[in-house]
Amino acid sequence: MTDDAVPELRASDADRERVSEVLRDALAEGRLDMEEFEERLEATYKARTYAELTPITRDLPASGAVAPAPVSFTKEPVESGSWAGRIVGGEGSSTGAVAVMSGFQRKGRWTVPKKFTAFAFWGGGEIDLREADFADREVHINCVAIMGGVQVTVPPGVEVVVRGIGVMGGFEHPRGDERAEPGAPRVVIGGFAFWGGVGVERKVPRAERQRLKEQRRQERLDRKERRGLEG
Repeated sequence: MTDDAVPELRASDADRERVSEVLRDALAEGRLDMEEFEERLEATYKARTYAELTPITRDLPASGAVAPAPVSFTKEPVESGSWAGRIVGGEGSSTGAVAVMSGFQRKGRWTVPKKFTAFAFWGGGEIDLREADFADREVHINCVAIMGGVQVTVPPGVEVVVRGIGVMGGFEHPRGDERAEPGAPRVVIGGFAFWGGVGVERKVPRAERQRLKEQRRQERLDRKERRGLEG
């Protein structure tokens, strides 16, 4: 992708937040007065493309910089499959879920916010993080289960901390817990369970499970073929 094409790209919530952070720093340092700050902040949240965002900070230093420089929107390449590509910033897809004599699911490709609250009363919910992106390197999931249950599924390599309290209920820790992978997010699970429970387990993503299944199938075929040649 060339630099000429960048201004035409659509800006994300994370891009707008980066600009607003520079504006807040400039206000605190006296580079902007309150009226200028409010005008630029309003323009930031109305912006839809990089071309609309870039001029807002063109005359301001980026956070921590000495010489003035506009906020950079160049997307640095990330290693395929690395955790860095899944910590995306922003606000998250949703901040909570409720199940009252019913159920809820958060699974597939979604963005986990910094704080997510789940409530289940005579119902159940599923929070699956295996294919999720993360708004921050550390996210907090608060679960309240009253005569109900919430199941949290995390992929291998993610650090998990369970801090919930159970009264005639419980919070399960993932079995066979493991050391976190470099750059992996930290998931803190807390809350309260009364006559209910919050389960936490590790599972490989579906795509990886399918890949391993195909690999084992191919290995069986290879062994069968070798035995046929030897016979």
